[in-house]
Amino acid sequence: MSTRWIKGFAAVTAGLAGSTVAAVAIGNLVWKRGTARAVRRLAADGADAGPEIFTRDLLKGLPEPVVRYFEHVLTPGQRLLRGARIEQTGTFRGGLDEPWSPFKATQHFAAHPPGFVWDASIRLAPLLTVRVRDSYIGGTGAMQGKIAALVPVVAQSGGEELKAGALHRLLAEMAWLPTALLPGRGVSWSPIDDSSARATLTDEGTSVWLDVQFSRKGEIVRVSTPERFRDVDGTPVPTPWSGSFWSYEEVDGMRVPTEGEVEWTLPEGRLAYWRGRLVDFAYDFGG
Repeated sequence: MSTRWIKGFAAVTAGLAGSTVAAVAIGNLVWKRGTARAVRRLAADGADAGPEIFTRDLLKGLPEPVVRYFEHVLTPGQRLLRGARIEQTGTFRGGLDEPWSPFKATQHFAAHPPGFVWDASIRLAPLLTVRVRDSYIGGTGAMQGKIAALVPVVAQSGGEELKAGALHRLLAEMAWLPTALLPGRGVSWSPIDDSSARATLTDEGTSVWLDVQFSRKGEIVRVSTPERFRDVDGTPVPTPWSGSFWSYEEVDGMRVPTEGEVEWTLPEGRLAYWRGRLVDFAYDFGG
């Protein structure tokens, strides 16, 4: 997710002074309808993905740390996911000199073909929120942000840089959908060493990769790339990016992380900008 949109807050706050409660309510209603349409498109895109079962035969030829990961988080006979809905809470900030703001979000996932819709409400002040919708559907990345669901501060869709950035995010968050990381569903693995491997996600002609670090147990604890695109005053700039995961719990027979943090490594320092906890999972196994 880009952090540029939050910098528009000061510029548009004055324009909200005359907004009425009714206008905000209508804005939120329109926003929710937009999210519902995106989620329907996401579901339709993967509607023909049938139920499958995890077996250890799927692990043949994978790097050893990846085999340990799947053997730790899955069990033979585990059904493969078609999608998920995950509720999140946490804090977010747009820059090193900006305060952390609380957020709540609902994220919908499709496993194959891969996609997501992230709908968040970030409270910038006691009576003022920004609504943010990030998505990757049918090979297209998109981002929209509105102060109080009324005043646009970002609206982007399409383009290879936005697509690659969305795929990097999606590949990292597949730790919450572990069966989506199995080979043959758009993800491939190559060895690095005895505690890490490289995961590559390919969709609609675009490939991105992340280096994945595993704990001794086999859990994914960190993912990173030196070149995820970051929006800098409207220009996409390849920037080191990483995410960390912890607090694994068993949900529907799978072990998944329930807490995490995401950061950019900037010339001026480390910018952790998303810290979250997953508070509810609803998995769709299809069939």
